[in-house]
Amino acid sequence: MSLSHILRILTASALLAMLLVLPARAQTILRDPDIEHALKQLAAPVLRAAGLGTAGMRILVIDDGSLNAFVIDRNHIFLNSGLIQRMETPDMLQSVIAHEAAHITNGHLTRRPINLRNARTAAGIGSALAAIAAIAAGGGGEAASAAALGAQNTAQRLFFVHTRAEENAADQSGLRYLVDAGISTDGALKVLDLFRGQELLSRRRQDPYARTHPLSQDRYRTVQRLSQAYSGRDTPKDTAAWYWFMRAKGKLSAFQRSPKWTLNRAGESGYADIKAMREAVAWHRRSNLKRALPLIDKAIAANPNDPYYYELKGQILMESRQFDAAASAYGRAAKLAPRNALIQGSFGRALLATGQTKKALQLLEKSRASDGRDPRLLRDMATAYAKLGNAGMASVVTAERYAMVNRLEDAAIHATRATGLLPQGSAGYRRAQDILSAAKRAARNK
Repeated sequence: MSLSHILRILTASALLAMLLVLPARAQTILRDPDIEHALKQLAAPVLRAAGLGTAGMRILVIDDGSLNAFVIDRNHIFLNSGLIQRMETPDMLQSVIAHEAAHITNGHLTRRPINLRNARTAAGIGSALAAIAAIAAGGGGEAASAAALGAQNTAQRLFFVHTRAEENAADQSGLRYLVDAGISTDGALKVLDLFRGQELLSRRRQDPYARTHPLSQDRYRTVQRLSQAYSGRDTPKDTAAWYWFMRAKGKLSAFQRSPKWTLNRAGESGYADIKAMREAVAWHRRSNLKRALPLIDKAIAANPNDPYYYELKGQILMESRQFDAAASAYGRAAKLAPRNALIQGSFGRALLATGQTKKALQLLEKSRASDGRDPRLLRDMATAYAKLGNAGMASVVTAERYAMVNRLEDAAIHATRATGLLPQGSAGYRRAQDILSAAKRAARNK
């Protein structure tokens, strides 16, 4: 992906959500340019109706089978993979996006700084947050950690849970956004149906969504009444929304479910190119390149200007160690989507594998400047710097990669090495110093 890019990484602010949502387990983001593009297409009419626009908003997928969705700032909406898979129609998924967008537009995030201070005390995570904030400040604002650092249920409750009043307000605003976008409100009611009865379960058995978005019978009845009032005001079936919904859900399941399961259900979307794409993924996961390549080529033939199918072909070839062919496929994808950081980074990785180191580093730097959330990207950059004889920058980038996955002791070792190799006061030297400061601060607060 791509889903092969399962990233243990978030922005500094998103890390807070990961710390506070499910404290006992590490959280990961599934980065895939195709899925993210599909979700953006689904979200676009809702976001426009909410007055948020689409340029600065990212819809990101969390690798978690439970049902949950959340926001932590004005620029990100997070959806659990399990929630996406449980949605049966695009309007169900769009209703979740509308609801989360309403939390942003209604100002429900403004109380978070106060709650964060309380949560930091309750969960004892102040030193970790301070370390990450220091790295982010020195590393272009992009830093993260794979580890859920032990935030407790108290912090969860203090930081993350919406009040019932906020939920009611978000329901009403979200439904209005759906209507303004011409999307059926039936999906919103279907989503709430999934969570009815959750509040009667013990907290351990509840889905995270039920804990962070409290549902009452009054709230359900209000949404039901409003949905009925808005009935008939939506536009006819949106075929584009169905296509992108099935494409996102189809690719996600092709990587997460067994190849046998996928092959048995590949055609359920009703779209020939999505069927071919899903079958290609299934055969690739069975290490059968001869079966996978003709299928991804079939998907490309149906959509010859689709960069995401070329990107998938590049991934299949790259992971089959066909590096020259992979670089060619990624190159075509990069030409079709010159601003997509994930595709540019993958193209750089393929070029690095073919020995085109200088060109690879240029692309990797470009990708990082646009979206620096990928530890693999930093690993590739370190390799490129080392091959070009720049050991100092290789050490800096390696230190940043270790810091990104919360291995601050290892990060400090490489940062120390970098400070001995780089000119004092240079950009790389300052980045290494920032990491050393963060590592020392974290060590003192253990």
